[in-house]
Amino acid sequence: MKKILTSITMLLCIVVSQAQNNNLNTLTKKEIKEGWELLWNGTTTDGWRGAKTDVFPAKGWSITNGILKVHSKDGGESSNGGDIVTIKKYKNFILKVDFKITKGANSGIKYFVNSDLNKGEGSAIGCEFQILDDENHPDAKLGVKGNRTLGSLYDLIPSKRDNNFKFDKDGFNTATIVVKNDKVEHWLNGVKIVEYTRNAQEWNALVAYSKYKYWPNFGNAVEGNLLLQDHGNEVFYKNIKIKVLK
Repeated sequence: MKKILTSITMLLCIVVSQAQNNNLNTLTKKEIKEGWELLWNGTTTDGWRGAKTDVFPAKGWSITNGILKVHSKDGGESSNGGDIVTIKKYKNFILKVDFKITKGANSGIKYFVNSDLNKGEGSAIGCEFQILDDENHPDAKLGVKGNRTLGSLYDLIPSKRDNNFKFDKDGFNTATIVVKNDKVEHWLNGVKIVEYTRNAQEWNALVAYSKYKYWPNFGNAVEGNLLLQDHGNEVFYKNIKIKVLK
């Protein structure tokens, strides 16, 4: 079993590293052949809607020159346009998103989101790849052992910081989320920074001591929506693409 899991991880690493494309919001012939799809076409809101509505938010988000922008808002989290989610739900996948933050910004990429259960106040609930200005946002110092810092599985598992950790605070960075059944990985700029297994005793115990303990079966869904978070801070997104895995 260990050899099988290692082989899967190696295969996913190869796919992640090979699927490179420097053209804005496009797919190369190679990417198309490998099964990649654009989740956002760079010009319209097709395929996306508000996390708590059936339409795309009328304010708080804009598209300019192929860049999707979350606008800043004094009211804070979800007080402007609110989170957006994919219309489709996903199970096994490799998700790649280029993002750029501004000073003090907070946002996130969530997966296994059940938007039908997220009709209340605040951001929709799901496993979250944290996007944060660690130097200037107070959330980086909250939580436990850095589990709210950039790239972390928010409030659960801190991102691994070693000499391979790379982040451009002034430019675009690439977040990659890999889900293969219950195995999940977070990557930042080609470096794996989080790895965990859902639907397991250790996972359920971790959730039980987090902010998500009040959400039944958190993170264990078979499939869910993908989400970009409006946290009331200016953040930019582009090149949002996915490869669905069997």
